[in-house]
Amino acid sequence: MPTSDRTDARFSYEGLDRIIHERARLSVLTSLVSHPRGLAFPDLKRLCGLTDGNLSRHLAVLQEADLVSLEKGYDQNRPQTLCRLTPSGRTRFLDYLGVLEQVVRDAAQAAGRPQSVAGRPQNAAGRSPSTEDRPAGHDRSGLAEPV
Repeated sequence: MPTSDRTDARFSYEGLDRIIHERARLSVLTSLVSHPRGLAFPDLKRLCGLTDGNLSRHLAVLQEADLVSLEKGYDQNRPQTLCRLTPSGRTRFLDYLGVLEQVVRDAAQAAGRPQSVAGRPQNAAGRSPSTEDRPAGHDRSGLAEPV
């Protein structure tokens, strides 16, 4: 049966939220989920590697979608914007991560890459890659370490 005739949309991933999926917004949400008390605008800007204007625009989109809240105030008589995940934003982001994890599992399986019980990739010898197996500058998750 041709692929176009299939009714099974196994790889459609409806849970990949377009608002979250954009690279800069994904960076913002990842930074904020790891800082539950919130981050000051300059700290968030530094963590995400964005300009003032770019971060402001992405925060506006995330705020409009009720993913983040922005609190304007003062710190030592200087204006400060504190950025936080909203409770619903945290839930939506964690749900999104669950879908993204499924994408990774499905892609690895479709590529014929063996998976361990915990979902971590295994090498050809059937074991999780050791530090020696990873390129320099990568942590255990396989993502590049922050500079």
